[in-house]
Amino acid sequence: MSESFDHLTVLRDEAVAALRPVDGETYVDCTLGGGGHTEALLEAADCRVIGIDRDPAALEAAGERLARFGDRFTPVRGRFGDLAAVLAGQGIRAVDGILADIGVSSPQIDHAERGFSFQRRGPLDMRMDPDAPLSAEVMVNTWSEEDLGRAIRTYGEEKRWRAVARAIVADRPFTDTLSLAGLVERVVGRTSGKHPATRTFQALRIVVNDELGELEALLPAAVEHLLPGGRLAVITFHSLEDRLVKRFLVEESGKNAERDPFGNPMGSFRLAPLARPVT
Repeated sequence: MSESFDHLTVLRDEAVAALRPVDGETYVDCTLGGGGHTEALLEAADCRVIGIDRDPAALEAAGERLARFGDRFTPVRGRFGDLAAVLAGQGIRAVDGILADIGVSSPQIDHAERGFSFQRRGPLDMRMDPDAPLSAEVMVNTWSEEDLGRAIRTYGEEKRWRAVARAIVADRPFTDTLSLAGLVERVVGRTSGKHPATRTFQALRIVVNDELGELEALLPAAVEHLLPGGRLAVITFHSLEDRLVKRFLVEESGKNAERDPFGNPMGSFRLAPLARPVT
């Protein structure tokens, strides 16, 4: 299984530099994937890493890759938005660092049977968790034109969202990726190097996996479960994720807060980590 989950670890060195792993500390890799970031952290210090992923193929691959680290690595199947529950399940109140690499992994795209790619024929699936109830096929074949259009506009930022949603409803049912991608291409047309179905497929994937909802749940949970001096590193790939993370950090840092006559932020902020337990 590990050979089939060969994921390129993006910003590997930058992630390690941001988290600054130290011997004896505990970190969470919220998006374990193939285990590249976790491996880098475990190699950088004699620390412990809890790796979370909803994809069993990723967990199996990472488990094989990281077996040499023994009990310093703990894999957990789950959603990163459930960070608090995952830590509670491990008997951990707070950690020293949290990493999240948001978005789809390259093996999920490369394997046509996962249904993420608009360039390879596969089932309309797009579920990171194969046991999740909602798939892209359910969306495109049962959702109303209004709901599809809203999703494509909001999460794909597709300018021709109305026309795409209308065409999907008129031509459904769809069962494979290439037939849907072909329809979107006919509606949108080719105006740049980017495939015309890119935005629509992105929207479907985000909705199927509730990616932004998971991120919105993760960010405050991460702040609440960091020890004093703890670090949070988030890697984003598109503007929707990027704006969400930046807005959260600005608000939580108190930059937009009302200030007293001396320029000090007024009120309380969530960036007040839990106290480190006395040992």
